[in-house]
Amino acid sequence: MTTLSTFPSWTADVHRRQLPNGLRVLVQADPTAPAVAVVIHVHAGFFDEPDRWQGISHVLEHMFFKGTPTRGVGQIATETKALGGYLNASAGYDTTSYYVVLPPQGFEQALAIQADALRNAAIDRDELARELRVIIEEAKRKLDTPSSFAYETLHSLLFDQHRIRRWRIGFEETLAGFTREDVAGYYQSRYVPDRVIVSIVGAVDRDRAFQSVERLFGDWPGGVGGVDPSPDEPWRTGVRAKVLRGDVRQAELALGWRGVAPLHDDAPALDLAAMILSAGRGGWLYRALRQPGLVTSIGSYHYSPAEVGVFSITAEMAPALLERSVEEIAAQVARLRDPGPTDADLEHAKTLLTAQWARRLESVDGRATSFAAAEALGGLEVLDAEYRRQMAVDREQVRRVAERYLGPGGVSAVGYLPTGSETAFDSTWLAGVFETAAPAKAEPSPVPVFPPVRPKPASGRTVAGVTHVALSGVDLLIRPKRGASLVTVGIYRHRLVAESALHAGVGALALRSAVRGTKSHDANQLADAIESLGGSLGATLGADWFGVQTSVLAQHRDRAVGLLAAVMTEPRLAEADIGAETATLREEAVQTADDMFRYPVQLALEAAFGARGYGLPVKGTVDSIDRLSPRLVTDWFGVETGRVAVVVAGNVPADEAIAGLAGVVDRIRSGNLSSGIARLRSTWSRKEPLRQETRAKSQTALAMAFPGPTRTSPDRFAVEVLATVASGLGGRLFSALRDQRSLAYTVLMSSWQRAGAGAILTYIATSPEREDEARTAMLSEIGLFVKSGVTQDELDRAISYLSGQVMVQRQTTGAIAAELVDAWMVGKGLEELEDPTAGYRAVTLAAVQAAAERYLVADQRAEGVVRGG
Repeated sequence: MTTLSTFPSWTADVHRRQLPNGLRVLVQADPTAPAVAVVIHVHAGFFDEPDRWQGISHVLEHMFFKGTPTRGVGQIATETKALGGYLNASAGYDTTSYYVVLPPQGFEQALAIQADALRNAAIDRDELARELRVIIEEAKRKLDTPSSFAYETLHSLLFDQHRIRRWRIGFEETLAGFTREDVAGYYQSRYVPDRVIVSIVGAVDRDRAFQSVERLFGDWPGGVGGVDPSPDEPWRTGVRAKVLRGDVRQAELALGWRGVAPLHDDAPALDLAAMILSAGRGGWLYRALRQPGLVTSIGSYHYSPAEVGVFSITAEMAPALLERSVEEIAAQVARLRDPGPTDADLEHAKTLLTAQWARRLESVDGRATSFAAAEALGGLEVLDAEYRRQMAVDREQVRRVAERYLGPGGVSAVGYLPTGSETAFDSTWLAGVFETAAPAKAEPSPVPVFPPVRPKPASGRTVAGVTHVALSGVDLLIRPKRGASLVTVGIYRHRLVAESALHAGVGALALRSAVRGTKSHDANQLADAIESLGGSLGATLGADWFGVQTSVLAQHRDRAVGLLAAVMTEPRLAEADIGAETATLREEAVQTADDMFRYPVQLALEAAFGARGYGLPVKGTVDSIDRLSPRLVTDWFGVETGRVAVVVAGNVPADEAIAGLAGVVDRIRSGNLSSGIARLRSTWSRKEPLRQETRAKSQTALAMAFPGPTRTSPDRFAVEVLATVASGLGGRLFSALRDQRSLAYTVLMSSWQRAGAGAILTYIATSPEREDEARTAMLSEIGLFVKSGVTQDELDRAISYLSGQVMVQRQTTGAIAAELVDAWMVGKGLEELEDPTAGYRAVTLAAVQAAAERYLVADQRAEGVVRGG
């Protein structure tokens, strides 16, 4: 049962001060954190832009990183990386946030860098012209992203006057016309102290943190910021619908109503209504549409920027199922209005909402961002008040807000369909569907069933802070994290068999079918049992290992592990479940072709390795999925029977946990590799070195794959250093291809490591007419690495960054568990965790040069291209 006493205050120990110039400072000192976050929250966003400046907040966000009178272009990023930190920014409807997360020892230097960037942005005329071309490429990329295009189009249907109705990033013609005077004028009028909140969370001394802020910001002249409020939006009724068409394979649906602002009395009940509809596998929409295979994904949200609100439902499905999906959504929304949720529905939603709060505030940057947002809305107390208001909502309140806001007369919807598809989808049809929808029949909520836990004595060894207990067929791995509200648990196995082109995706299908039920729990019982603990059941399958995991409220650790054990050892594998998951998996394979990042990378890997092993997507292809059968799924579980690893990370005293967990997993037994599908090895083949497709897209996306080191190769550290020098803000590729040539918004190099093979991947997306220029420029920069390696300064910064990130990433139980799984399943074992930075610190200039010469061979590359036009 979720109670208010579970988390009495999210803002405990947060201290607030206001400087004489109006700037507000929030500090929460947390000595247990491995990192510190600095979030600068500026009350200036898309709502603050007159039409002539549409998109200018986002432009200014980009220029934040372009230097000051004392720091040149790229220097802000390179100095921050040298401290082991990462930085980024986001422009929203009502705010723009800049943040840096880094190891604690670099805090004061990082704060000084952020203060300089915020107060002294140069906004150089030539740099602005180059960056505007990059932002135009970003806008094109967004137009090529069906979900973003559909969702923002929904806003234009819901609102007639308010600025939320506009395409927030701006359009090419407006962006191209911005002058230095425009951007500088917006900057000088909006970026003033009384619009700024500096929020600091992590392993810092509180008094020193306040003193540092006062020293760096105290002499910033105050003043009244410019105000240009959005036009008011009159209330209206009326159904609206719009059909978009383009070169897409799947249909996108964005459906919604006007909601309310975050401090409105009805906001908490609308938040709970959204959770009831789609939180976890027990959510109404999941059970009605995703579970039977009508959609590949679905979710509902009550989104409330400062002034307005939007209650939305978004989904992806096969185009032929769009209309039927809308009809089922209408029935579930009608059910919210009459008869409304049950007490069990509400309790389910509140439990998951509590866990969601804990997850959101687990990281230092999550807390710093949330504290600043609450302060901007009216004060820190807003955060705790929001949680308590949500927990106080009763089912009648949910029914009333559904009746008031989610009625058939106010719905709007956008359907994004393939060019040439036919549909009845219009406002008349939509109005008829929602006006005549009968409430969906309520399903009885099953009572969660938990297998009994019989403690079993056991003992183990401790390596790198991880307690390892070797049981019969099971390795139990426990990693404590003091003070964590959540515990992450997972059960994993090595993959013993590689998939062929004939049956690619069988593992994904098997694992997805398994999470639909066990011999003791059907799909609904299993979902309700996990979600009553505060978690959602997740399945993970890669080329080298697979497993199931969840993060639950800490007190429910043993029950969660018991349920996961049943999934892995006693899956029900009903034919109906396998059939539904087969259909969904196939639609996801179709949809992958619409993703302008994943798909070209997939094509490049297939060009590199061929249609087998690592060259195949783990979810399979349309052709291979069509060949799968229930018999193949059950056979897969018979073959994949290696030793099990049970991973637990959280506020878990190891001695206390061992006996209970040993009793939970006692029934797990390992099998032996049986005869069946033959093992396959993945080798670099390049039989078809170029895989390409032409689509009606605004951009061309180009991925290159070069041979790379495996996960356990000593070369992997040198290659990761190389990729760090190349990528990210201030990286060589970023500077040469984005900053200097304005070729792309996204450009990167990454080290792709698996147990049996590896690759170095590069990616760039640019205008179709610049494809050849992008390829030539990418190869030219890669050639410079081969010719002359990296400089000592680049090496030192990359090593500091990678070493710092190892520590920064240990903020959450999920990240700690992931690090442990990686070391155990595809690394060299727990000893890796003793000093995870040692491999980076040992990298030399000669090692990077040798790695570049060994792997970055232009003639050995494979390419995947999705060509727009």
